[in-house]
Amino acid sequence: MDREQKDMQFLGLFGIYLESYKIIFNFRRIFSKISLAFTLPLSLIFLANIAVSDSLSSEGAAFWLVEFVYLTFSLVFSILSTTAVVYTVASVYTGHDVTFGKVMSVIPKVWKKLMVTFLCAFLAFLAIFLCNVVLVVPIILWRVTIKNSYIPGLVFFLAIVILYVVVYMTVVWWLTGVVSVLEDIKGIKAMIKSRNLIQGKMGIAIVTLLMLDVAIFGIQVLFKNQVVHTRSFSVTGRFAFGFLCLLMIFSVFLFALVIETVIYFVCKSYHHENIDKSLLSDHLEVYQGEHVPVKANDDQLEKFDV
Repeated sequence: MDREQKDMQFLGLFGIYLESYKIIFNFRRIFSKISLAFTLPLSLIFLANIAVSDSLSSEGAAFWLVEFVYLTFSLVFSILSTTAVVYTVASVYTGHDVTFGKVMSVIPKVWKKLMVTFLCAFLAFLAIFLCNVVLVVPIILWRVTIKNSYIPGLVFFLAIVILYVVVYMTVVWWLTGVVSVLEDIKGIKAMIKSRNLIQGKMGIAIVTLLMLDVAIFGIQVLFKNQVVHTRSFSVTGRFAFGFLCLLMIFSVFLFALVIETVIYFVCKSYHHENIDKSLLSDHLEVYQGEHVPVKANDDQLEKFDV
């Protein structure tokens, strides 16, 4: 990154996208290797699940077995991809020399933190969702029984609740992985830190996330219509469309991981939490056993004046 951290708080949606593109383009060799090793398999799993699940009954044992396998491998490659990309972007930010070999050496020391964090985030997401269901369902049943005219309003209210749970928690979850890699915290503490960081930049984060989700959804629809369900193309044509979808989906996945790391630095800048580049560089080198560990969440953060 060629920007001063105090200036990153002023990046808007276009600026974040441009900064992410510049990072990938300028370090395309290392990101190409990361994509082939982690992001591409994640993309293959994503598309393969669409094709396989579509041909199975949603009530059959085979379907749920496939979904279990899909979720397991998705979690594994999501952790690997997140670790590799976040570490690489942070290394770029600090001017720290980064190679694919260093990335591979870091992964075994970080994946457990990310696993704990992702599982805590999932459980928190589920708990909040269930709490909302417990609160909303009795109200809906009472309204339906007593005052049917309020049904449209209740449906709208339920939609807002679901939107809050899905969007807000997803955005927090999105940044939590970056926090776990770049700071010495994990699990619930990483989620709390992520929630605090995202305040003030929630709008940009939500719009960015929704745009990426729209892109993924569009690719998914294209894959279903032109590869899984189509009878208009030959096997070669369907293979070509499938390959095109694969290229697009793994590009979006990689872009999303870089963007979430950039947003992390934008949020740090917005809250005037200066990351000392030398200490962050030391923190990254700790993963390789080159330095004595530092307390990233305490020592590396300073307040800067604007």
